[in-house]
Amino acid sequence: MSNPWTKSYGFGSVSTTLSSLLWSQKKMESDQLVSSCASDDTNSSSPYELKLVQVLFRHGARTPLKSIPDVMEVQWVPTLLEPPAHTLINYILTDLQGGPKPPSSLEDQYRKTKLTGGSFAGQLTTLGMQQLYDLGKRLRRRYIEETPFLSSSFSSAEVYVRSTNIVRTIESARCLIAGLFQQKQKDVVPIATTDAQSEILYPNYNGCKMLKMLSSPRWAEFSTLPDIAADMDSLKRALGIAANQNPDFVLIRDDMVARETHGLPCPPELQTWRNKVEQRAVEMVCHVYEPTNREKLQLCVGPILHTMLTNIEKRLQGSSGEPQRKLYLYSAHDTTLLPCLMALGIFDMKWPPFAADITVELHQHRQTNNTFVKVSYTGQDQLIPGCSGVYCPLEEFRQAVSAYSMSAEHYKSYCNQTNGVTEP
Repeated sequence: MSNPWTKSYGFGSVSTTLSSLLWSQKKMESDQLVSSCASDDTNSSSPYELKLVQVLFRHGARTPLKSIPDVMEVQWVPTLLEPPAHTLINYILTDLQGGPKPPSSLEDQYRKTKLTGGSFAGQLTTLGMQQLYDLGKRLRRRYIEETPFLSSSFSSAEVYVRSTNIVRTIESARCLIAGLFQQKQKDVVPIATTDAQSEILYPNYNGCKMLKMLSSPRWAEFSTLPDIAADMDSLKRALGIAANQNPDFVLIRDDMVARETHGLPCPPELQTWRNKVEQRAVEMVCHVYEPTNREKLQLCVGPILHTMLTNIEKRLQGSSGEPQRKLYLYSAHDTTLLPCLMALGIFDMKWPPFAADITVELHQHRQTNNTFVKVSYTGQDQLIPGCSGVYCPLEEFRQAVSAYSMSAEHYKSYCNQTNGVTEP
């Protein structure tokens, strides 16, 4: 019988090397330079005019992907998943061309795991829905109330919404829209999705053969590193986990954080290990994603970075025949934000919390007409390495991101170039 803890990550949980500490140092250096300018352009006296906003965000709090084996169970009852009335909107799910929604093989997998209490694994909870509603309200304050950038009601000509084809991210997009527009909509909200094989909103190990071949050995290797193996053995003894069970730090963290977030009990022994579990989980994801490996990060997030750059170019060119959208929303996962933060050079060695967001704004100087990009993470402005300021000249931003951006055509070609790589 196969071990249920072996490679059960939907799309990219993870593994880390000591070289990843370079990224935390970069972040510390950036923090010393970043000034608070979150509302610099929210009044007419600002020299900058906001032209475009793109938000890549993690879904809200959810049930765990799996329960830690052999430890105290908690009750994940269906009442924890009831949607608040103020998060409901009228929406429709489509494929990327506006046709019928494709099937979701990943959601089907989640539905095969029923947790104690009756809920399925990986489902958005009431708390998670509120978190995304609150994120929507934060975006509303900035882009509607503080500055009249967006209309007060949803319009599909103005706002584009895309989600991974998984219920928790779809529902998260719904809740964010409800908070952003306070349930006011001029038309039905289309939420675009695609099939798992062609998804670019997370590192796609199934759709990209090269990424799978490069990553699988790193997954296996991490648990065998002496310090990691010793910590896991000690943790298993502390929690009373049977020797034949092989959990990893990422999924132990997943269950631990899900319990804490929802006020459900954790074993006291796990509380003692909490900081070490957090540390090892982040190290594990870095070991797999390899922040210093440009090719690996390209395969993880290259297509979505290319898409965001393309959106900027389209906005500047004012392509005729297409809606002049002002806001792009991408509902995704922690495994999306982690490599994105690494590629942008702003990963702080902390796991992205539920409802975390990376927001990319395009600005134009009112006098010179020069264009700038401003990036924020969880509401805090970031100084991107390679940029001369928080308001980063567009050419500098292009240069900083170009090392990791990858067109869909290049991505598909590279994913299939497996010559010389040993298949696991």
